[in-house]
Amino acid sequence: MKLVSYRHQGRSGFGAIKDQDIIDLAKRLPAVADLAALISDSAALDEARRLADTAAADLALSAVELEPVIPRPSKIICVGINYVAHAAEAGRTVGQYPVIFHRFAQTLVAHGAPIIRPRVSDHFDFEAELAVVLGKGGSHIQPEDAMQHVAGYTCFNDASVRDWQFHTHQYGMGKNFRGTGALGPWLVTADEIRDYRELSIEGLLNGERMQIGQLSELAFDIPALIAYVSQALDWQPGDILATGTPSGIGFKRQPPIFLKPGDTFDVVIPGVGTLTNPVADEA
Repeated sequence: MKLVSYRHQGRSGFGAIKDQDIIDLAKRLPAVADLAALISDSAALDEARRLADTAAADLALSAVELEPVIPRPSKIICVGINYVAHAAEAGRTVGQYPVIFHRFAQTLVAHGAPIIRPRVSDHFDFEAELAVVLGKGGSHIQPEDAMQHVAGYTCFNDASVRDWQFHTHQYGMGKNFRGTGALGPWLVTADEIRDYRELSIEGLLNGERMQIGQLSELAFDIPALIAYVSQALDWQPGDILATGTPSGIGFKRQPPIFLKPGDTFDVVIPGVGTLTNPVADEA
């Protein structure tokens, strides 16, 4: 099942994709507040699956404005240097523990919306990633139990302002500019993905392949990451885990390639979807 968050006629909603249409689950499940609440409620999720199979569509997908899959997650946990080849191009080695940093929900934009090159920098780079959406919260999760907490998967572009990222050794500032974290277009529920390790990922700039990787190449796999973070923070339903980017990023190319207005960047994960965003300058 593919689930989306959207706005239509001034109203926020969520629904299930059916062909090129949407079944309005917000209308049909009025006791469920939003998509994060839906994926945390097994009974409501079962009813959503039934409706996705049997109900007539309510809206055309083209008639709505998509929102980030989870518009306001309580946290977005990102992982750096999580592909060995990317670590090598960055001049780093994979350490004993994952490199963790955080994004804020206010940086997120939806599929189709522009990602924003800030006024203060033209070192605006792309990072194609698989994002995991948590459906079940918890702390001190064991790796062997971690996949039970996964609601599904979506695409993420962790677009980064590189010069700001390296102002200090704590590079979170360069990862938290407004309008730089694209998330979408939809959430594919975990039951649709037999094994996430079989997924491939590509990053395309204006149709040209810049990045390619396999999720089997993660240095720290998804169960390990969920378990590690849970030792410090309780996961909440709707939280996002961005799993890292493969090699091919722009600022490590010779000469460097940075995003500029008029560009389009796609994150392509067959079986999950394609996240497409144009690039615009900050107003």
